Amino acid sequence: MNILAIETSCDETAAAVVQNGVIILSNIVASSTAMHAKYGGIVPEVAAREQLKCIIPTIKEALVQAHTDYKYIDALAVTVGPGLIGSLLVGVETAKTLCFVTGKPIIPVNHVLAHMYANFVRSDEQNSLRGYQESNIRKIEFPAISLVVSGGHTELYLMKSTKDLQWLGGTLDDAAGEAFDKTARLLGFENHGGPAIQEAAEKCRMQNAEYRIKLPRPMMHDETFNFSFSGLKTAILREVNKFKASEQFNNATIAQLAFEVQESISDVLVAKTLRAAEQYNAKSILLSGGVAANLRLREKFSTKLETLNPKLSFFVPPVTLCTDNAVYIASYAYFRGMKTDWHDITAVPDLSIEDV
Repeated sequence: MNILAIETSCDETAAAVVQNGVIILSNIVASSTAMHAKYGGIVPEVAAREQLKCIIPTIKEALVQAHTDYKYIDALAVTVGPGLIGSLLVGVETAKTLCFVTGKPIIPVNHVLAHMYANFVRSDEQNSLRGYQESNIRKIEFPAISLVVSGGHTELYLMKSTKDLQWLGGTLDDAAGEAFDKTARLLGFENHGGPAIQEAAEKCRMQNAEYRIKLPRPMMHDETFNFSFSGLKTAILREVNKFKASEQFNNATIAQLAFEVQESISDVLVAKTLRAAEQYNAKSILLSGGVAANLRLREKFSTKLETLNPKLSFFVPPVTLCTDNAVYIASYAYFRGMKTDWHDITAVPDLSIEDV
């Protein structure tokens, strides 16, 4: 089954053709990151206008790269939410129009839930941490604990099968990715977010600096599976102001703050996920979302599992499939999606991620 998927939930414009939910025939992403840089972040109206320009060329390129056309497409899949309403409308209305013209069925997709299905896609990239072929559905055993961690969401799910999901907990305020982004701005990295934090933290590790900064690990020992990172952001602001007041806010202290915030966030994510895995007797852990691209987070999961539970399998997509793309939209549509009359499909910016 060949699915043409469209993803426009935020500022990216993406289209992909995926076969049987696992084989990538094409993967096209038109990014507007550089354009938004001058604003210091994403401007929703600007993003939607740019997507209007890119959506048709992106879809055409996905078909060309897949060496196919609509005759060989079995269904279309499109992100309907959650996300920015203007951006969602671009993708949804385009997909509905294509279905009307071609007569193909359409499958609405929840963007946040779809992230975890990047782990089911076959990839030629190898996992450097544990040495297995990444994203291979045949190696994922259930029940599994799935952590979806991105700029807007930090959610834990119990996955009993490819179709059966149960929400366990999520962020009460700032998501992990949002904490990375806001910290990056506080440290002077502008809108470069998590990648800038990771780079600065790695320099600090390589220099074997003396770590004199200690940040809290919010809710790490809380009995629930919820998360909260707004207090961590406040703690970082206090440290930044303290260093500035003592004229010690320099490259060394910035690197140490970057290192410590990365340690704090990753410690919480790993601890809560492993506790959920233990409580629900999971056989696999799935990590996905934009923050899953963080190498330190991947390393911690791998190290902890090798020490505490070597039999528990750990899956994480290639970095290229962690950030927004249409590949995992197609994979979700194949494994869990339901064909719907295109007349009944609409963009839902606040689509629930708990009622699964």
